[in-house]
Amino acid sequence: SAAGGPAAAQGELARMLARGILSLDAEIAEVEALMAAELESDETYRCLLTVPGIGPKTAAALVAGVDISLFPSHDRLASYCGVAPADSQSGTSVRSSRPQRGGNKALKNLLIFSCNSLVGTGNRFGRYYDECRSRNMRHNAALKAVARKRLKVIWAIMRDPRPYEEPAA
Repeated sequence: SAAGGPAAAQGELARMLARGILSLDAEIAEVEALMAAELESDETYRCLLTVPGIGPKTAAALVAGVDISLFPSHDRLASYCGVAPADSQSGTSVRSSRPQRGGNKALKNLLIFSCNSLVGTGNRFGRYYDECRSRNMRHNAALKAVARKRLKVIWAIMRDPRPYEEPAA
């Protein structure tokens, strides 16, 4: 039999994989540090952080993944992000009741899931969530509606970088 046999070969393979993973983790940490340093000086990034429910990860994804000059309206951005309702047409009837399936899935998920932190808050987005739920909207549909409403604010901030201000109630 060979020295060490199959068990030794598996052990060596596991060590090689572990070294590779550690090396990749170090590279990821280095890239994240470079991105964080670059974003700290970005005015749009800093302004997005002032929007309720937008944290560093969501703000970074928006700044890195969206060229706002390509979106002349918040409706176009909502469609790109997958939070605009899809039209359903039959003859002369047009309804916008079903959710859109396309769009940038990563941004869509970030935008919708970040709305969970707004549930139960007294800010305008938390109140809008409560309003949606009072109209018998399901939780996920209400989160998507809040994401859509908040995306209007995000679009305006990305177009004209200014910190978010809660409107007077």
